[in-house]
Amino acid sequence: MNTSIVGKNLELTEPIKNYAESAFEAIKKYNLDIISANMVLSDNKKGFFSVEFVINVKDKHTVVITQREKDLYAAIDLALDRAKKNLRRYADKIKDNNNEGIKSLDNGEAPLPEKDEDSEEIIPLEPKLYKPLDFEEAKLMLDESEENFFVFYDIDGNMRVITKLDDEHYGLY
Repeated sequence: MNTSIVGKNLELTEPIKNYAESAFEAIKKYNLDIISANMVLSDNKKGFFSVEFVINVKDKHTVVITQREKDLYAAIDLALDRAKKNLRRYADKIKDNNNEGIKSLDNGEAPLPEKDEDSEEIIPLEPKLYKPLDFEEAKLMLDESEENFFVFYDIDGNMRVITKLDDEHYGLY
């Protein structure tokens, strides 16, 4: 990972550099392919410090965080927290997408037979088709589940959402 720390209208002292470098170390724990991380620290002469944190991740994902605070160290901390949150979400998204294939094998479909090296066979599977529901059917589906909302297609083919407002009332969008 390439890192750079730049100061605009601000002299970068050793303690500031060390603090910024510790921020770079904190983002390595997500095991993402981070190509580069840049931090621009600036003083706008109005009593505020600005921190711009730019992280380039493999596969064209760029995180840009800008934070303004009266204290430079507080601005670095808040920018780092926001960057960690963004990277954690991205890491979870990648992990969930990688596990999609595994989850789809356990969705009630017939198990695939073990494949012999000599035989290749195509096994037809029935696709899951979602039939349109009226509002009462959707309400029953919502009551049977433990969720707070249920997404369905109505009779006209429009995607609708029904939500539990409380035990007796429902919202329909």
